[in-house]
Amino acid sequence: MSETVTLTASDTDRGTRIDKYISDNVALTRSAVQGLIEKGMVTADGSSIAKNYKLRGGEVIAVEIPEPEPMDAVPEDIPLDIVYEDDDLLVVNKPKGMVVHPAHGNYTGTLVNALLHHCGESLSGINGVIRPGIVHRIDKNTSGLLIVAKNDASHLKLAEQIKVHSFTREYEAVVTGAMKQQSGTVDAPIGRHKTDRKKMCVTAENSRNAVTHYEVLRQYGGFAHLRLRLETGRTHQIRVHMAYIGHPVLGDDVYGKPYKGLEGQCLHARKIGFIHPTTGEYMEFESELPDYFRAVLNKLEKM
Repeated sequence: MSETVTLTASDTDRGTRIDKYISDNVALTRSAVQGLIEKGMVTADGSSIAKNYKLRGGEVIAVEIPEPEPMDAVPEDIPLDIVYEDDDLLVVNKPKGMVVHPAHGNYTGTLVNALLHHCGESLSGINGVIRPGIVHRIDKNTSGLLIVAKNDASHLKLAEQIKVHSFTREYEAVVTGAMKQQSGTVDAPIGRHKTDRKKMCVTAENSRNAVTHYEVLRQYGGFAHLRLRLETGRTHQIRVHMAYIGHPVLGDDVYGKPYKGLEGQCLHARKIGFIHPTTGEYMEFESELPDYFRAVLNKLEKM
């Protein structure tokens, strides 16, 4: 059964977007709130409103929160490389080739299946659909660190850090081409591709701002080893931005070209840093470059 939460906006809330107001007062992300608004499950003084509705102050806001939809995912005894764990969260080092969420074509063997076995019911389940604990994602063929929340309060606090760009995410990648600058920033909005809905692209239409900072660690002729820092976290952001500036990630068969002997892109989530949602302590973790990445560097060294 669904639950209805009622809120009364104050005069100090005047001018605040309704999705932000609800997200700040209910255990829901802004994207989840927007989804409820689109379904007509949010009203102001009894009337349906748009996602960009701004409060006048004094309205009675009713939010119908549906029962979380159960996932088809089942626990699977899959080994996990856990870098850190406590009662609130885990930091996991995901291997290349592992899918994060069960989806069409990948219903088993995912990180979620492994987490369900390791944590049981001790995972967050916000956003209306139970997607256990996943605060942010990395692609199937991207390796490296990601954070998993064990409860809704931790999930929301960590997600807020990502939203306000206080969450540290550093990657390393090998890209194609000779870099003209030793460092730089790609500031270009990313949205869904018009004709290929599985792809993202740089576009001004229905997009969100996206910022990626990069630094050349070493140039190997027609290839470069980069360190990249995400200021925002859009889908496929590094892959899209590198392709946009003419240096697609090596092996990226979606935004670039396949590379012999490499399954997918040479991209590793090397470092993650965040403020612990309970203790308030800043924590930072780093992952060594995996074997596949080092093999690529060794090959380039000999060219």
